[in-house]
Amino acid sequence: MAITGNQRVLSGMRPSGQLHLGHYHGVLKNWLKLQNEYECFFFVADWHALTTEYENPQAISESVWEMVIDWLAVGINPGSAKIFIQSRVPEHAELHLLLSMMTPLSWLERVPTYKDQQEKILNKDLSTYGFLGYPLLQTSDIIIYKAGYVPVGEDQVAHVELSREIARRFNFLYGRDPGFEEKAEGAANKMGKKNNSLYHQLRMDYQEKGDELALEKATALIESQQNISIGDRERLIGYLEGGGKVIFPEPQALLTHTPKFPGIDGQKMSKSYNNTIGLRENPNAVEDKIRTMQTDPARIRRKDSGDPEKCPVWEFHKIYSDDGVKNWVEQGCKTASIGCLECKQPVIDTILKEQEPIRERAKEYADDPEVVRGIISEGCEAARDVAKETMDEVRSSMGLTYK
Repeated sequence: MAITGNQRVLSGMRPSGQLHLGHYHGVLKNWLKLQNEYECFFFVADWHALTTEYENPQAISESVWEMVIDWLAVGINPGSAKIFIQSRVPEHAELHLLLSMMTPLSWLERVPTYKDQQEKILNKDLSTYGFLGYPLLQTSDIIIYKAGYVPVGEDQVAHVELSREIARRFNFLYGRDPGFEEKAEGAANKMGKKNNSLYHQLRMDYQEKGDELALEKATALIESQQNISIGDRERLIGYLEGGGKVIFPEPQALLTHTPKFPGIDGQKMSKSYNNTIGLRENPNAVEDKIRTMQTDPARIRRKDSGDPEKCPVWEFHKIYSDDGVKNWVEQGCKTASIGCLECKQPVIDTILKEQEPIRERAKEYADDPEVVRGIISEGCEAARDVAKETMDEVRSSMGLTYK
């Protein structure tokens, strides 16, 4: 079956040990939704982690299994999504190498995060090809599975756009196999007289008039055909668009709202700020962290009134509390009818309730590491089967098959 633009989703996370609540609300809850709507590939981006942690690779390997346990504990289902480790699918690296032969250096240098990260991460030497080229490795991660969508925040949209440009360039350079037009016409004939005629009419409407609706209808017509091969489908789509065979569909950014999840100091929750609450942290530690959080500086004494908008705890109420609790907090804070510890208790209760089933499932997986390794082995095998198929096509299109 041909891969259409809305069938597959690809997303990954760098292994950084056990995850925190910011990861859960910013990424994993979205994955839980996507795994029921698309064919999902979720991977541990250990090679990406090396771009900044190349001097300390041991920390990466120790973090991989903790992160996978967190994924499983929140409900990422290996029966619905393929869960794998990037470096266990070496085809990613092969495609990255081949893409590097045809990707202009200036394309990588203009990625916004390249200079931005170099300026922010001052304690590491990032003047390496690995750091410059990681958006290209990211591209290979995406297009090797012919992913239609990549869930990203706004700061990563430029990376997906680069992937689109690289896929487009690859198709332009290597999509015209010998006798392309003849093969495309032969594929159109296989659709039958009526569909063949309709395909050519829609192709003319698109190429001569720029009719985008004609392009959509023709693509749907091609995808509905059951008696043509994947190669024929790709040729027909390429012929339709006026180019060659579409080896790589252009991925689309699936823009996801990732709210700024607060840390216990009011900044964005991040290990860099040492302000996190672990996804499966000990309940006593969670309670202690929230109880000792700073509140509105104006509330020096219990009888002093305050302003919730100036209190970091209020940011947690916005996420965890219903309207009734939030109204109680606002009224109580402004009139000093409740104290700060009273205000914090609903947040503590709700977070602990959210974490309890996650901690329980995580313990089950942590106590049986062979189950976790088995899940990853199966996921790596399934992902590699897809990657191998893509690489066979890539080598063939580039003339790198020697028989």
